[in-house]
Amino acid sequence: MGFFDRFRSRADEAPLPGLAPLLEARGLPLELPGLAALVPGFEAHRKAGEREAWADAVARCHSQGLPLPEPWIEAQDHVLPELVPAWRAEREDRWSRGFIDGLSQRIRVGGLAIPAAWLTLWDQSADDVLDLALDHLRQRSEGAFERLPSGAYAGPWHDGLDAARLLLPEVWQGLFKDQHPFLAIPAAGTLLAAPQILLPKLMDEVGRSLKSGAKPLQLAVIERVDDQLMAARLQDPHPMSAPQRELKHMDLIEALRAQEQDLDPALGVPAPVSMVKTSQGRPLLLALWTEGAPVLLPETDLIAFAARNGEPLGIFARQTLPRIQELRGEGVPIWGPRRVRYDGFPTPEQLSRLERFATAEQMKALQAPGGDRRAAPRPGSGALPLNVQGAAALPRHLQGAGLGMQGSE
Repeated sequence: MGFFDRFRSRADEAPLPGLAPLLEARGLPLELPGLAALVPGFEAHRKAGEREAWADAVARCHSQGLPLPEPWIEAQDHVLPELVPAWRAEREDRWSRGFIDGLSQRIRVGGLAIPAAWLTLWDQSADDVLDLALDHLRQRSEGAFERLPSGAYAGPWHDGLDAARLLLPEVWQGLFKDQHPFLAIPAAGTLLAAPQILLPKLMDEVGRSLKSGAKPLQLAVIERVDDQLMAARLQDPHPMSAPQRELKHMDLIEALRAQEQDLDPALGVPAPVSMVKTSQGRPLLLALWTEGAPVLLPETDLIAFAARNGEPLGIFARQTLPRIQELRGEGVPIWGPRRVRYDGFPTPEQLSRLERFATAEQMKALQAPGGDRRAAPRPGSGALPLNVQGAAALPRHLQGAGLGMQGSE
């Protein structure tokens, strides 16, 4: 036996730390609910480092106010996957993995998304548990898509996991032979699909899902290119490019609204965000920056400035804000969409350096109640007319009539 073999043998024979002192060192009692059933899993670890990590996982659950899991032998039959907005996964800090831009996949047991600490307590890898969860969902995914009156197709399961079946390509990839597929998951219980020719119908169905009051998951439509899923990149002059931008903007507004609840009021005022359109129908995101307090500014297309008394000062392109070198922003430490904190407020001279989209008079007309809420540009002003849509529950394209050119089916 070599020297290092003798050294390892002696290390293996060293007394292993017991659960009681490990928990005591972390300020935890032995009487935690659910702990007794997990003790055999702890005792199966024959290395001190593994036992330390196990105790750390118990401590993380306790500090986050989360219950301890059932033993793996009982929980393994109940794991299922889910899809959530990426900002929500970041906010709630459970185990998650990016799926596509804007969406993350998680694992649920019953009504709870599992934290990463549970994987340690189960002594299971995330890959193995996720594969098992997908197998369980696959077993529950028999049945054919239903053709809706609009011509689009919807998943038939109605078990709250329809959107998660986006993770199972075999369930939907053969729907449209030799046709470019588009998909949508406006709510957890909804999976929609349509070929490209019926894309307007698909967006109509997204609108109907929103009107039903279901909690939004992701409104932007998804496309499958080769073997890749991604948010549909519909570029001008595609007739559905503007509606897709609106849906993406609404997804961002939803994230910003949730984010506001977690922002420290001492940092400043979250800039209100709304949606506006140019006279050509292009949707843009607009943030309102009012003088008098530090502002927490998200990344939008436009910024509307208002004096301390609320008097409009004009609307400007956000990407030209760095021209005001005297204003230094500082990133806000927060999950989800990026925000920058500005402590000062631009002077009239500084505002004149920015690219203007609407004058103060036009901005005032946009804010006025009633009418068609349009602002006509001054002769020679170069400003684009905008009409305020606001952060409405539905984009205008999804209110009332259908979107774009409708087919005969």
